[in-house]
Amino acid sequence: MASEQPQGGDRWVFGYGSLMWRPGFPFIDRRTAVLHGRRRAFCIYSVHHRGTYDRPGLVLGLAPGGAVRGVAYRVAESAWPEVYAYLREREQPTETYFEAWSKLRIDGNGEVPALVFLSDRKHGQWAGALTLEQQAQLIAGARGLSGPNIDYLRDLVGHLREDGVRDHAMEALLKMVEGLEG
Repeated sequence: MASEQPQGGDRWVFGYGSLMWRPGFPFIDRRTAVLHGRRRAFCIYSVHHRGTYDRPGLVLGLAPGGAVRGVAYRVAESAWPEVYAYLREREQPTETYFEAWSKLRIDGNGEVPALVFLSDRKHGQWAGALTLEQQAQLIAGARGLSGPNIDYLRDLVGHLREDGVRDHAMEALLKMVEGLEG
């Protein structure tokens, strides 16, 4: 799964959560991509973007196992230093992820190395494998600097549908959270 960071040239970045619909950086290509060996999961306690230390929410991470469909962005070599600095600030406010260069299968491009933010299972914000009910309890009512936790879940489900992906577990989770929030 791990690969070498490209030396020079354009670079790819993988998004499996909010980077899919709100990258926030300039890119020259956007493609559907699959990362093998990891799966999308609400496995990170959020104390910054979607919760607080007093009332943590949950955000997505890449848990071991399976495969995840997301989006790969090709970033021009000239823009890379600025984009990389932006991604570090956005994705690492509490260092809950570690960076890796992993091979992605990109529609129309075969396999390419891409920057991926993987969940650090040794970090204190690692929530691990929670039931849907536990996830719903944590997401319902949580709010952080980026807004209500439920909005993040709604955005995820909506954008997955737009990309032709039906994630039945995420859809069931959204129904549970909506029920808890009334």
